[in-house]
Amino acid sequence: MNTTILNGVAALTHLGIIKVEGEDAAKFIHGQLTQDFSLLDLHSARLAAFCTAKGRMQASFIGLKRLNGDVLLVCSKDILGATLKRLSMFVLRAKARLSDASQEFALFGLVGNATKSIATREMPAWAKADFDACSLVQLYPAEGTPRQLWIAPSADPVPDGAPLALDLWMWGEVRSGVATITTPVVEAFVPQMLNYESVGGVNFKKGCYPGQEVVARSQFRGTLKRRAFVVHAETAMVAGSEVFSATDPDQPVATVVQAAAAPKGGFDAIISAQLSAVDNGSLHLGAANGPTLKLLPLPYELLSEV
Repeated sequence: MNTTILNGVAALTHLGIIKVEGEDAAKFIHGQLTQDFSLLDLHSARLAAFCTAKGRMQASFIGLKRLNGDVLLVCSKDILGATLKRLSMFVLRAKARLSDASQEFALFGLVGNATKSIATREMPAWAKADFDACSLVQLYPAEGTPRQLWIAPSADPVPDGAPLALDLWMWGEVRSGVATITTPVVEAFVPQMLNYESVGGVNFKKGCYPGQEVVARSQFRGTLKRRAFVVHAETAMVAGSEVFSATDPDQPVATVVQAAAAPKGGFDAIISAQLSAVDNGSLHLGAANGPTLKLLPLPYELLSEV
């Protein structure tokens, strides 16, 4: 990849923010998501999933704590309203208030030479730093190009850096291999089907949350039959599209989770695919004789133990 393609600052207008405030903010959200928020400090963020009782992901978040103790949950704007409603149903007697804070904050993606130093040491994914009222989260890179999420009050100036088109940011998201849940794939996957346990999205040592038993059983009883992969095709792909195998033409073996146009032509996508289909034959979009999907190297290692 030509890393000069991914340099600059992108306005992330497709994302929104759920704010959780109140004395029990961290405690409440800890009991709802797949990651540990009770121990969340000001130097880390969390990738997390909000699951149904059957362990299916109905939302994914990047969560962080503000200096005032509020917890912000960054998610795809198209699922925010429904997700906020579902989460609010569980508040009950907890001293926590949830609201759509998308208008209060501006979200930007920083890439390449526009990224900022969080610390002098190596910056791992999900490291976080605060700069006055702004927060900065280190993301997974896109083929070696560093990427960060910048969250600031909506009236603050845009971070320094050349403008970057949202389409290029979305392509970098795909190439990072870390999928975001949007409407077409709500309730389609347990977290491990998107490799969330390998990219910091699941904590198996924390307490209960909706779907926890299913998620744990998938991990420890060897029942997981799907994984996330990065692929390329010469034709357009969109979230929710079905993928077929030449060896099993009658039923889909994978689903497109997230896709973006590639700068040099064609489309790249994250798919969740049956392991047997990936091992046994070629993958095709829409039908067994449809456009061929080329598997690309997964940009991180899958954890063998958690």
